[in-house]
Amino acid sequence: RDAGADIIDVNVGAPGVNEIDLLPKAVLRALEAAQLPICIDSSNRDALVAALQVYPGVALVNSVNGEEESLKKLLPAIKKHNAVVIGLTMVDVGIPTDPDKRFEIAKKIVERAQEEGIPKENILIDCLAMAVSADPNAGIACLKAIGRVTEELGVGTTLGASNVSFGMPNRSIINKAFLSMAIMVGLTSAIVDPTKEEVVRTILASDFLMSRDPYGARYLKNYRQQPKYS
Repeated sequence: RDAGADIIDVNVGAPGVNEIDLLPKAVLRALEAAQLPICIDSSNRDALVAALQVYPGVALVNSVNGEEESLKKLLPAIKKHNAVVIGLTMVDVGIPTDPDKRFEIAKKIVERAQEEGIPKENILIDCLAMAVSADPNAGIACLKAIGRVTEELGVGTTLGASNVSFGMPNRSIINKAFLSMAIMVGLTSAIVDPTKEEVVRTILASDFLMSRDPYGARYLKNYRQQPKYS
């Protein structure tokens, strides 16, 4: 919280862990400690539902994907608890490399969520940043998908931006460059480490340049909080 985080992502997934039992407890402990909204993060759908049932506020659920089983299991629970949903542009067999296919999955998720009664403002789409070291087109594909989701679906987007730099040296430089590009095409939130000040400054500077921070109010506030106006 002191580092400027808006939401805390809680994930307890590890070999041998009973997520259905542990995730609800971890979510409540994190909420008590951080006094910030919680993103309930798990690939275990039953664990997500269990955590939603004990969460006292408006949670962010990470995540659903384009599979029918995922949508049928989670969307009704998300609607019931008035939560915000993150939709991953993937299916159980994997992540499409084609940005248009990712967009079609995003469109399906948004349409199904709205049919369930979840408003657009409670839907975020993650277009899934992948390692560019493994696929030279991965960064471009993600950016194209974000752009289409922003322009055609009108919902917010999020991203684990550091994935793009996996396997490369000086990862922070790549991460910051990609974040700026993603914000330019419409990214509205990102899963980052708020203790890394250069990442935070990159986001604030990009928001300012994209007219999301009128007169640089948030940028200047962050600047003035630095020990020597560094």
